[in-house]
Amino acid sequence: MEAYGKILLIAMPAFLLLVLFEKWYGWYKNKDTVRNMDMISSLSSGVTNVTKEVLGLTIQILAYGWLVQRVALYHIQATWLTYVVAFVAIDFAGYWIHRWSHHINIFWNLHIIHHSSEDFNLACALRQSISLLFNPFAFLLLPAALLGVPANVIATVGPLQLFAQFWYHTQHINKMGFLENIIVTPSHHRVHHAINKEYLDKNLSQIFIIWDKIFGTFQKELKEAPPVYGITRPARTWNPIKINFQHLWLLIKDAWRTNSWKEKFTLWFKPTGYRPPDVAAKYPVYKIEDVYHFEKYAPPASKALNAWSWVQLVLILLSISYLFGNIAAIHKLNGSYIYIYGGFVFLSVYAYTELMDRNRYAIGWELAKNILGAAIIYRQGDWFGASAYSPWISYALVAYFILSTIITASFVYQHYKEDRKLVVSL
Repeated sequence: MEAYGKILLIAMPAFLLLVLFEKWYGWYKNKDTVRNMDMISSLSSGVTNVTKEVLGLTIQILAYGWLVQRVALYHIQATWLTYVVAFVAIDFAGYWIHRWSHHINIFWNLHIIHHSSEDFNLACALRQSISLLFNPFAFLLLPAALLGVPANVIATVGPLQLFAQFWYHTQHINKMGFLENIIVTPSHHRVHHAINKEYLDKNLSQIFIIWDKIFGTFQKELKEAPPVYGITRPARTWNPIKINFQHLWLLIKDAWRTNSWKEKFTLWFKPTGYRPPDVAAKYPVYKIEDVYHFEKYAPPASKALNAWSWVQLVLILLSISYLFGNIAAIHKLNGSYIYIYGGFVFLSVYAYTELMDRNRYAIGWELAKNILGAAIIYRQGDWFGASAYSPWISYALVAYFILSTIITASFVYQHYKEDRKLVVSL
């Protein structure tokens, strides 16, 4: 928990700088692939994911450490070769987790957030799931366990393998020669994120493209079929927390509404996108049929709203940086404090992304977040020990909570007037 938080304190600024550099580079080359609100949504999704991971909110149904203790045929030392074996084993397991996430209805909910952006850029790489509450996939590391790869090696290599998937989420790098036959490249991954029929569920490898070629899921990028990005049932929201559970909510509703008792129990494990015929007929869901002719999600956003959304994002990034840098000290104050802090982070992201969606209930979520923040300061007489750095931090936060509520209310009121005027004009 603490070690991962320290790693993220280095990784997060690096990722943010690369995302901003890509934005600048696209402007410079007159090929901007990054929309402002989409980028904020992606970065906000990254905030929720890393907060969940650092707080350890995923329960491992089968822990790798337990597995290696019981099935290892050998017990090898942690040499450089051990790390290579671990990397390959994790990549192999990652391919199958990825493949099942694309092909099994319930597992698609674990991955939908990553494909939800209708753009393809470095920022969308940070759209990672928070919906995996129980991890059932440790058994895929059985080959590493049989070889006796130490648990601490797996724990070290895992984040590195994940971070190594960041760079190829870009449209600014073309095909890469002989490397196209060895590793996953931007060209391969553009295919993977595309909703063109010829590209769906292809190129599922994470680092080594060899898995797709072995198991029949490889597809090269075609000049005659430019990739179009997103999901065929568009999310239609900037709120990453909503996106994480949209598909699950649809499955729950379908299971409730169908008249077939068999379908109620089996639809979860049918191919991704499957809906019981009686429910699909009565409750249709919009799906993109012509990928070259659909409107990307882009609700009206003033320059002021764009600027305020960036302010909110920067503040939440500073907030989680404080959490990750002081997690042991905060836990020492009270074991529940880190989870209260995590709740504040999630509520913050939910509130300002609802405002980005022009949702009138955004003021309610913002008010709830600011009341929670003020209550924390009132109960602790501090902000999780931050007074050790400056006695003015708590006062500054209270001022922010008041100002943020006022600003959000003014935006909601302005959006209400604009929307009402538009309805009247129609």
